[in-house]
Amino acid sequence: MADCIKIVVGFDQREAIAYHTFSQSVLEKSSLPVLFLPLSINTLKGYKETHNDKSNDFVYSRFLTPYLHNFEGWAIFADGDMVCQSDIKELWDLRDETKALQVVMHDYKTKFNQKYLGNTNENYPRKNWSSLILWNCSHPKHKVLTPDFISSQTGKYLHRFSWLDDEDIGELPIDWNWLAIEYPNNPKAKIIHYTLGTPCFKDYRNSEMAVTWHEVQQKVNEGIDK
Repeated sequence: MADCIKIVVGFDQREAIAYHTFSQSVLEKSSLPVLFLPLSINTLKGYKETHNDKSNDFVYSRFLTPYLHNFEGWAIFADGDMVCQSDIKELWDLRDETKALQVVMHDYKTKFNQKYLGNTNENYPRKNWSSLILWNCSHPKHKVLTPDFISSQTGKYLHRFSWLDDEDIGELPIDWNWLAIEYPNNPKAKIIHYTLGTPCFKDYRNSEMAVTWHEVQQKVNEGIDK
């Protein structure tokens, strides 16, 4: 399908409901067909996870997105701990063929040194840039992103997009990756990112902007016991 939006979504069984809630939020707003590819680690047969510094199962596998699309066309990567409040076609329409990828270029320092499930929350350059990526999968510089290459690289190298030059990276409007709690409340954010903890976790159940996540999550259960 030529007019089909491809979305790779981070999946971790410890917060499986986050994946389904994000997918629900995209589906109910999208004006084009959407093809979801969950980054479930057990399905990535050609990829061996060797990193020991991961807070979830898709910290590094997200960089497989061009490889998983045979280095062709475009795709969106999104962390699972998000809710989309706009038509995802609006993001898709921002594709810039002159760029290798496009991200929201956050420039902030976290308010908290710990996040969900007791994970350390460190500050580092380009923090959260890789949590939402509009990938130009066919860009020639992405050819290095093979499973073996990604397994052998550090988080510093990958999350800072070090295989690219700065001019290869395009900027997206900040509303497409609005960081709940870290940023002020923004009901009009196009994508809310619960980066410190999805509201499925008890410590974040009533956190800022959590009501929006719960409203979408309830729709995932529609049809049960009817």
